[in-house]
Amino acid sequence: MSRMADAEVKEEYKPLNPRWEKHKGGFRASMFIFVLSALDNMGFVANMVSLVLYFYGVMHFDLSSSANTLTNFMGSTFLLSLVGGFISDTYLNRLTTCLLFGSLQVLALIVLTVQAASKSLQPEACGKASCLEGGKAVMFYTSLCLLALGIGGVRGSMTAFGADQFDEKDPIEAKALASFFNWLLLSSTTGGIVGVTGVVWVSTQRAWHWGFLIITVSASLGFLTLALGKPFYRIKTPGDSPILRIVQVIVVAFKNRKLALPDSHELLYEITEKENDTVAKVEKIAHSNQMRCLDKAAIVQEGSKPQAWQVCTVTQVEEVKILTRMLPILFSTIIMNTCLAQLQTFSVQQGNVMNLKLASFTVPAPSIPVIPLIFLSFLIPIYELFFVPFARNITHHPSGITQLQRVGVGLILSAISMAVAGVIEVKRRNQGRKDPFKPISLFWLSFQYAIFGIADMFTLVGLLEFFYRESPASMKSLATSFTWLSMSLGYFLSTVFVDIINAVTERITPSKQGWLHGFDLNQNNLNLFYWFLAILSCLNFFNYLYWACRYKYKSEEREGKPKLKALDEMPLRKLDSEANTNESSRCSEAKTEASDETEDGKH
Repeated sequence: MSRMADAEVKEEYKPLNPRWEKHKGGFRASMFIFVLSALDNMGFVANMVSLVLYFYGVMHFDLSSSANTLTNFMGSTFLLSLVGGFISDTYLNRLTTCLLFGSLQVLALIVLTVQAASKSLQPEACGKASCLEGGKAVMFYTSLCLLALGIGGVRGSMTAFGADQFDEKDPIEAKALASFFNWLLLSSTTGGIVGVTGVVWVSTQRAWHWGFLIITVSASLGFLTLALGKPFYRIKTPGDSPILRIVQVIVVAFKNRKLALPDSHELLYEITEKENDTVAKVEKIAHSNQMRCLDKAAIVQEGSKPQAWQVCTVTQVEEVKILTRMLPILFSTIIMNTCLAQLQTFSVQQGNVMNLKLASFTVPAPSIPVIPLIFLSFLIPIYELFFVPFARNITHHPSGITQLQRVGVGLILSAISMAVAGVIEVKRRNQGRKDPFKPISLFWLSFQYAIFGIADMFTLVGLLEFFYRESPASMKSLATSFTWLSMSLGYFLSTVFVDIINAVTERITPSKQGWLHGFDLNQNNLNLFYWFLAILSCLNFFNYLYWACRYKYKSEEREGKPKLKALDEMPLRKLDSEANTNESSRCSEAKTEASDETEDGKH
């Protein structure tokens, strides 16, 4: 591909081959990504539900330290997805980023397996909150940090890389892109089912190092499969730093805060250049009237040269506007992920004191989350094969319903799930107090898990598709990582809520005991905590509704947008805040002269 001087060409993520090869990409390329998603998620989910037992039984943490270590690990993993997204947007292409962080993940799993297999590398029980020290502690925390970084980096680049295999501007491929996110969730769910049943059983019933070894081998095969699919992929090159572009707009807008905006946005600055007489066609982001204060970053004063940190293009300003409009949507989904954290902690503890018998088979407590995964494995094909075509005929939207509508449905269902969880907990606790030796069946939990499973199907896929479609071309991976950022903040907020609820209720309840005190679920008020989250989720939904109704999709902004112009056809627009009239006059004269020249050429 010929080297372009114009930064706008770079940020549009041109493919490595200047011609977009139509025979590449699509679902044939996505199959390799689906395989990686299934094999990688098999180990991730298995660790997510069982590591707390490993920390407690093998590493000899106490109960609270085991839970906090797992929560911090999960939160850090999702948070570090931003690192993978940033690197794949700025320095390395998404395939290379995924393989690089995948190698770190496999290395961490090898270290984890070695420590789990050797008694000499494990601490002795000491009765303290943590018995790890010296080289054993260094080895343990190094493996966890590398594992969090590896998994986070892969998640931050893999989803956007898979979506790159479809051209969202093509009507046919736009429908395929919507389907891709659904099938990606199904592949992750399938791997999760194997992990939460088979791998967890091997880890807890046989030996932890065998479980970690299975995860290591499966992850290695997944990344090998991804590498083998390289000839089929559409690979896009990274562009300028998205973080730097955002900072530039904010800094320049602040410096120009005292300047007056022009009467027309046509007078704002947009620069184009060409090199070696090459004419490039660049898609611009249409100007919007929201957050006009940021438009001041696109003002160029008379007599000053347009350069970095002095002026920004309209397209660059609009990128920041898009991300700013996304933030309220992001923050409105944190509460739902806080509810998800409860299903992976308190609901597992509930199941541990319920009747775990399924005929003659005893279900391992960490395998309880298989319930929503099984529901998802049935619901996703039904949704994709039946609901989406039906809704598409009515709405004419490629996804059947819009991404924000999908997220809204998930938020409502998560609130219902928490309300149902409170009711089930009352039933479980009453039976536990009445006859502790005859607990109710574990499968009463399937109601709350099933509802939340549907909620997760709507919200997770809706957010991934929303952030990918709506984000600027230079920030696809970083914006897609916002989904995992929401999950990270949800996990951290869960810990904060538990501590605050206990501290407050200890002071106001007659018994002077918190809702979630002690170790005996039959003596606390977990149901009240669930209902608190249900009410909070309802209030959060109305907050989400406010921002979702105000959000303007990029497709709406493109309506009435002029066709793409060659770089040499796009004028350099300048504005002096004190000479708007003269500038407009000069622009009009230039247009008249150009028109006269065109007429002369025709004659």
